This record gives sequence, structure tokens and C-alpha cells, in this order.
Amino acid sequence: MTDSIRSRRIDATDIARAAVFAAIVAVLGLPGSFTVFGAVPITAQTLGVMLAGAILGAGLGALSMTVLLVLVAVGLPLLAGGRGGIGVFLGPSAGYLIGWIVGAFVVGLIVHHRNRKPQTLRTFVGVVTGGILVVYAIGIPVQSLVTRLPIVETALTSVVFLPGDLVKAVIATAITMTLVRAYPRAFRRTWTPETASATPTETTRVP
Repeated sequence: MTDSIRSRRIDATDIARAAVFAAIVAVLGLPGSFTVFGAVPITAQTLGVMLAGAILGAGLGALSMTVLLVLVAVGLPLLAGGRGGIGVFLGPSAGYLIGWIVGAFVVGLIVHHRNRKPQTLRTFVGVVTGGILVVYAIGIPVQSLVTRLPIVETALTSVVFLPGDLVKAVIATAITMTLVRAYPRAFRRTWTPETASATPTETTRVP
């Protein structure tokens, strides 16, 4: 138990990694954005949200998105199109931004379920669930509230985001699985062997 708790503590390296992924999301916003039906801008930044959860895990992934949004709130123009300031949290996209934190957390929970090595299907399910469904589940009601449109109408207009978000999910899955094979140190964790659950009489010791 003590070893497990110690392995979960956040150190300076973890904080640096969270900051790096916050920066990655900001960089993904540099190409700008475009708006469909006049409300929420479509950007590449949700790809970074997916990667943060998949690579950093639940806690650090959520922390990295929290750091990013705090910097945005104090005025840094880190969102697509050079947007920043507290005003962005009062507009139609506010729910989607908060959804980045929860979404990254859920991605990490699923991708690293029971601390097992990421697999392609589980990773894809994780990035779709956290990076798309969770973000939509928080973003759509807030957008509906701010724009004063019926929630069903708001949800239907959000369908235009799906193809692009699914492409991002595929890319995030491919990047994650490439790192698993080529550079597992990027995850900074020791995975539980898949055979551990199949042989309950054996004890798996993580060095």
C-alpha cells in the first residue's frame, strides 16, 4: 500500500510534464479556428486534451488542463484565435473548456484502467469517451444556456463537430500506441502485467 501511494505522489517532473501538455494544447490553437453556426469555434486543441489524459493519466491530465485554463483566465491568449481572459468562461464555449479538465481525467481513467498497459481498443474508447462524449455532455448544456437555444437544437448543431473529433481520436490513439511501443518512458509508470488478474493465486510485485 505504501509503495502504491508513494508512486502516485506528484513530483517536480510530473508538474513539468503537466506544464508541457498545457503548452501543447496552446500550440495546437495557433493555426486558429473556424466557427460553424456562429457559436463555438472548432479547433485542434481537443487533440491535446485527449493526449494529456492518455499519456499523463487521469490526475496529471486534469491538472495540465487546469493549469492551461488558469493561465487563460488571467489573460494569456492561449486559446485558438488568440483568445484569453475571464470573458471566455462566460461565452458559449465555457462548458467545453471546463469539459477539457473532466474529459482528460476520464481519458486517463479508461486508458490506464487498473494501471494496465494501454491497448489500442481501450485507448480509442477512452479518448472518445473522455475527449468527445464528456466534453459534449458538459459543453452542450452550457452553450444552450448561454445562447438561449433549446438543448436539443444545440445538440443537433454540435453534430458537425463529430467527424473532426473522431479524426482527432484516431490520431490521439495512434500517437499513444506508438509511444507505448517506441518510448514507454513517456508514460512514467510501471504497468500491471495483464496476466496478474488471470492468476489470482500469484502476487505481482512492481519494482
